Amino acid sequence: MSEPAVPAHVTIDIYSDVMCPWCVIGHAQLRKALDGLVGEIAAEIRWLPFELNPDMPPEGEPQDAHIARKYGRTPDQVAANRSQLQAIGDRAGYSFRYAGEGEPPSAMMWNTFRAHKLLKWALVEAGAEAQTRLKLALFDAHFQQRRNVSDPEVLVALAAEQELDPAGAAAALDDPVLGEIVRREEAGAWDRNVTGVPAMVVNGKYLIPGAQEPEVYAQALRRVVARGG
Repeated sequence: MSEPAVPAHVTIDIYSDVMCPWCVIGHAQLRKALDGLVGEIAAEIRWLPFELNPDMPPEGEPQDAHIARKYGRTPDQVAANRSQLQAIGDRAGYSFRYAGEGEPPSAMMWNTFRAHKLLKWALVEAGAEAQTRLKLALFDAHFQQRRNVSDPEVLVALAAEQELDPAGAAAALDDPVLGEIVRREEAGAWDRNVTGVPAMVVNGKYLIPGAQEPEVYAQALRRVVARGG
């Protein structure tokens, strides 16, 4: 009897920001692709930092005002864009609707540097799967719960909710070395000509830009494996 085939293993490094709805959609579509490749290709997913708004002040900015200012949209265009994004998210299997209790807080944009430090710490301390759990929790906290993901108390609480050491998480937020690592990795994105997110780098060298359909991800991963990585 022949031995069962061993799946090919790939690493997928995803440049992403917590504020990026297309990053949530891209990851959901990638997961669908990987679910269809079970037994053929197995992937380790890691998250790399990319700040869409590195100059965002500590007090944040209302989301609608930010989009209108940054992209020159009218209020009607902002509302239409939000509805379109919700529909795309629904098709991908992710809801951008408020999931908390009571009246929803204002949707805000926050500075994400601390969140990226926490994600790097999670990868180093607990591995890729734990980092992904934390990343998805950060997405949910921002998009569905409207929590302030620049607030150290919120970040430590999110780490604890994912069964990560809260004392270690608090220390990570104050660690200047982690900050230097995040800045270096952000600079590395530009070296790879990554100017928008999500951007997925397979096996350290093959770039898949943007949020793609599941079949596009599946085809790209098969091509990487066929080339021998």
